[in-house]
Amino acid sequence: MLHNEILLITTLSIIIFISPLLSKMLKLPTIPIEIILGSVGLSIGVIHPNHIFDLVAELGFLYLMFLAGLEVDLRALMKISTEILQKAFLYTIILYILSTIVSVYYFDYEKIFIVTLPLISIGLLASLKKEYGEQVWLNMAITVGLIGEIISIVVLTTVSAGLKFGIGVKFYQTLVLLFTLFIVVIIIYRLFHNLLWWHPELKTKLMPKVDTQEQDIRISMAVFFLMIAAMLYLHLEIALGTFIAGVFITTFFKHNKELPHKLEHFGFGWLVPIFFIWIGTKFGLSSLFIDNLVFTALVIAIIMIVIRVIASTLFIVDIGYRNSFLLAISHAQPLTLLIAVVTLAYQAHSITQFYFYAFILASILEVVISMVLVKIVHK
Repeated sequence: MLHNEILLITTLSIIIFISPLLSKMLKLPTIPIEIILGSVGLSIGVIHPNHIFDLVAELGFLYLMFLAGLEVDLRALMKISTEILQKAFLYTIILYILSTIVSVYYFDYEKIFIVTLPLISIGLLASLKKEYGEQVWLNMAITVGLIGEIISIVVLTTVSAGLKFGIGVKFYQTLVLLFTLFIVVIIIYRLFHNLLWWHPELKTKLMPKVDTQEQDIRISMAVFFLMIAAMLYLHLEIALGTFIAGVFITTFFKHNKELPHKLEHFGFGWLVPIFFIWIGTKFGLSSLFIDNLVFTALVIAIIMIVIRVIASTLFIVDIGYRNSFLLAISHAQPLTLLIAVVTLAYQAHSITQFYFYAFILASILEVVISMVLVKIVHK
């Protein structure tokens, strides 16, 4: 037992270290490489199931959702023009309509597919921004993606409740509780906003400009864990709480320009890679030889890309054909949320192991296809 734990810790350390190096060599995002290495590690027997590994991986996912929340500045969101805001909502609605048509009427997929195909996560857009800088299509993708991600987080919470309780009294109680939570969050936002307006010095007192005790990190982690505790008490999806925590930090402490970078470095340097390696351990390389699995994963990936390309035609007038296509492709990599939803569905026995594997493989294929297409079209 001790030998397995030592081997696990050593293997995780090596994967975390070499993943960025392989990423530069292969010119691929680090995330798919971490997933693949996790799968390889399981297949050759250097990674074994371990409850501490599971716990740290779950914390890594929650921290990833916290980082996703950091991308959402409510004040900036409120300044978005009404026309773009309406188009962003319509874009998301079209995704769900197309997903329903494809899932139910054409492929006869299970109903969980209706909510998985349109998922949007802007987490990987950060890596695109680092590579391509300020671009019209990328700025629009982030703006529209914010709306899509918020809707996706709500969908994640609703699906989680549905899978946990079934469609019954507890499910509707959860929805009412979720709605109440949003009302409370809005009230807290207004109160805190007014407090800081009357007493702006509170910002620098809570997060001083000259910080020798990492007060900014301490406050961020306090809010992060308090929201986890609140979600556990309310029996709501914990990922929603950590997402809200991230939104709170970036909305009210935007004066601390270094904080998001500090939090990202901490997360992507340790916790988040462990989550993606853990995901890889759920997909053994031997699964690739399951009949029709690779084809099904490729079909899912293509469907998710195509429905976004169709929906993105809404923005042709605003940013042109090429930029609209790039926007769609950049949204076709909701890796984290997609894996979260299908993991919940699989644990609740709402999808088979075949489709669980297919979706994990599809999420990897999507990232690779999207990154390659963006590079080709941008040039």
